[in-house]
This record gives sequence, C-alpha cells and structure tokens, in this order.
Amino acid sequence: MHPDLSLVRELQEVDHRIGELTREINELPKHIAIIESRLESHRRRLEADRAALAANQKERRGLEEDVKQHEQKIGRLRDQMSEAKTNEVYRAFQHEIDFEQEAIRKIEDQILERMGGAEALDQNVKTAEAELKKEAAEVEKEKKTAEQRTAADRTELAEDQHKRSVLAREITPATLGIYERVRGRRGGVAVAALSKGRCMACNVILRLSYSQLVRTTQEVYVCEACGRILYYLPPEEAPSEAPPEEPAKEMADCTAQTADPLPSPN
Repeated sequence: MHPDLSLVRELQEVDHRIGELTREINELPKHIAIIESRLESHRRRLEADRAALAANQKERRGLEEDVKQHEQKIGRLRDQMSEAKTNEVYRAFQHEIDFEQEAIRKIEDQILERMGGAEALDQNVKTAEAELKKEAAEVEKEKKTAEQRTAADRTELAEDQHKRSVLAREITPATLGIYERVRGRRGGVAVAALSKGRCMACNVILRLSYSQLVRTTQEVYVCEACGRILYYLPPEEAPSEAPPEEPAKEMADCTAQTADPLPSPN
C-alpha cells in the first residue's frame, strides 16, 4: 500500500471529527437560545399574574374610596336630617340615606368579589415565582453543561486541527490536492474502499484490470466513477452491503481520473 493511502484515510477521519465538533460548537448559541426561551415564557407568565393582581388591588382601593365617599355623604345627610322641620323633609333625607346605603352594599359586594379573586391571583403569583426559580436553576445548569461541553469540544477541535496540519504535511502534494478537491465535491468523503471490484462509496463496479492495479501496485488510484481515492479492502473485511450513492453499474470504457504525478492505470 502506498504510504499516502493510510495517511489520507486517517486525514478523512480527522476531518470528519473536525466537522462534527464544528457543527456542535456552532449549535451552542441556538441551544442556549432555546433554553432561555423557556425561562422567558415563565417570566412573562409571572409578569402577567403580577399585573392581574396589581389591577385587582387597584380596583379594590378604588371601590373602598367610593365607599368612603358614600359614607361621608350619609354623614352630611344625617346632619341635615337632624335639622328637618317637617316629616316630609325628614323622609326625603331618609330616602337619600337609604339610597346611599344600598350603593355601599353593592360596592362592598364588589370588594368581596375582588378579594376572592385576589386570593387566587396571589396564589398564581406565588406558584409562578416558585416555578420561575426552579426553571432558572435548571436553565443555569443546562447552560453550564453546554458551555463545558463546548469548551471540551474547542480543545478537541484545536487538537484535531493540529493533527490535520501534521498529516497534510506528510501527504504528497498530488495526493493531497486530489483529496481536497474530491472532498469538496463529495460531501467530505474523498477516500473509499475498493472491495470485490466495487467502489464502496459510489457502488460502481470498476474494470477488472483497474481493480487489479489498485489491489496489487504500490500507487495511488482514484475511482473511475466518483474520483475518490481508493484503497484495497479484502472481501472478508468488507461490510455485507454498502449503502449505494448511485445504482450499481459496471465501468467498461472509463478513463482513470488520476492526476500527475499519480500514475495512470492505462
């Protein structure tokens, strides 16, 4: 086996890890935003409950002020009634007092209604505060875990990037050039196994003579169909069934996609 083959296989594994780590690191802001959105929904609910309780208390204060005004009016009417000269005037004052007292009873009924509502609202606020406190602790824990994981990912990413640069320097420029070009076109997969005469990445059956060259010579060859760098994999080590990139077919008159200084199989 050409020394480059083991190196590009290792390079591809490193690149896959780099891709996974990069994606995970990039997902952190989205993950934290989702976590914090849960907390924000609890805050909004608590604010709504507090606003409802405050509105209830304001209405009660307004009603209690109305009661005071009616009581003051009754006091003035009683003072005037004590100076009444005739029964008719006296009854008129009494009628007005009765009217004010009825108004007070109605307002007091409303106050009692508001008081009953306030108990439920106050309980809602206390429940929401407790849930917010619990959710805030859970969110902070999740954020800390995510940040710790990301810090570990960044450390591992730096190590893999360093390893990649070391590997890249050890691979011959021609092989590395093919690897980089194919990796960009083939979803990050630039190296594939050749087993049982088939490229295990694109599932194409290669020409027998070409397969023999890949298997027996100490050179670097690429798949005639997909252009990936090939390495030989004995049949007993191959998976029972490779996921096809495209329908299997036999290559009859294809030209090898090698590039100088890689050897041509023809």
